[in-house]
Amino acid sequence: MADLQDEADVATAAIGAPDRPAPRKRGGSKAKATPRAVAVAHDPAPGAAAPEAPAPEAAPPEAPASGDIGDTLDPDVRTRIHALLRAHPVADGYNTLAQVLVHTPWHDVELGESSLDTDIPRLRHGGVGAQFWSLMVPADCPDPVSATLERVDRLRTLVDACPEGLRLAQAVGDLADARNHGRIASLFGPVAAHALGDSLGTVRAYHALGVRAVALTATASWTRAGLTRFGQEVVRELNRLGMVIDLSGAAPETVRQALGAAKAPLVFTRSAARALTDHPLNVTDELLAGLPENGGVCLVSFAPAQVARAGRPACAQDVADHIEHLRAVVGPQHIGLSGGYGLTAGAPRTVGLEDASRYPVLLAELIGRGWDDTDLAALTWGNLARVIRDVDFAARAAQPRRGPSTATIEDLDPR
Repeated sequence: MADLQDEADVATAAIGAPDRPAPRKRGGSKAKATPRAVAVAHDPAPGAAAPEAPAPEAAPPEAPASGDIGDTLDPDVRTRIHALLRAHPVADGYNTLAQVLVHTPWHDVELGESSLDTDIPRLRHGGVGAQFWSLMVPADCPDPVSATLERVDRLRTLVDACPEGLRLAQAVGDLADARNHGRIASLFGPVAAHALGDSLGTVRAYHALGVRAVALTATASWTRAGLTRFGQEVVRELNRLGMVIDLSGAAPETVRQALGAAKAPLVFTRSAARALTDHPLNVTDELLAGLPENGGVCLVSFAPAQVARAGRPACAQDVADHIEHLRAVVGPQHIGLSGGYGLTAGAPRTVGLEDASRYPVLLAELIGRGWDDTDLAALTWGNLARVIRDVDFAARAAQPRRGPSTATIEDLDPR
């Protein structure tokens, strides 16, 4: 187990830097398309492997973009953030780009895309080293399984088309591998509870396609008012497979029961403090109190509706307030970041955190409030990487003792 610990926590100056994006002019026009740009209308086989790119020479990593962000930060703070993100890049818990890729025919994610808040250059400039790409579909989606598979296909197309920028990550060792090769580790998920089709076989099929997180949203019969017997079996199967369990959007009783039943750490992938902003995705202090014993993490959302206070536009300082509140409730080892990017132009934004390059703005705010590098490193990378590692450990321990569950919802939750 020590070797996996080292894989998850590796953070040295020898780690290869992200490849520098090709120079491009800033402005409203779209960068010229290249063969590596993502044409999402193409549908490669879901199992196709991304072509292997040679590891880049070790070099200083990309600094935060100087034109928009660097010029607004104190030089000493900028240097400190640069060093921090070199050793401990951002592991972000929620990006909705897959939904955009399903509904639009073309986006140049590799070189830059003015109509989105997420592309590889901005992820680089923001210091992102790992990203969970959301597969969530609306609760009223008429065919949630097919819609989710469409998102999986678009994400695989994205990763395959950008081998110099992204690398699929399915286990803890893949995080270190992606960083060593200067790539952004790409983890698929979460999938919504109602997109499991009330079937453990569907859960395993998602896992085989690379999905590594499932949300226990209150949108299925077995999660709506706590976990039914089938819901408890889903939790056991997710633990056996090594899939992260997401509690954002879960009913309060489901949160309590999942914290008691899970054999691996749990995550709120896109929540903030309900005590500061009353929003359905935010979590109460009472529910958060059970997180440290479980070893889980609450990833703090940047979404303006979840962090705004006192009737004024949400800003980076509001996100910092939520982070500090959560740190006071659960401690610095149980919080992380969830930008909630992957939106199109014109979508509501938190002032100061308008796109995926803006994480340094938030880090500068926290530094100004006296945060030390140890707590910042846990916030950006260490805590979520630990959860992924521990989920992996729990699965390896469970699999020799427990085979795939053949239980059905009809057996466990008769109507």
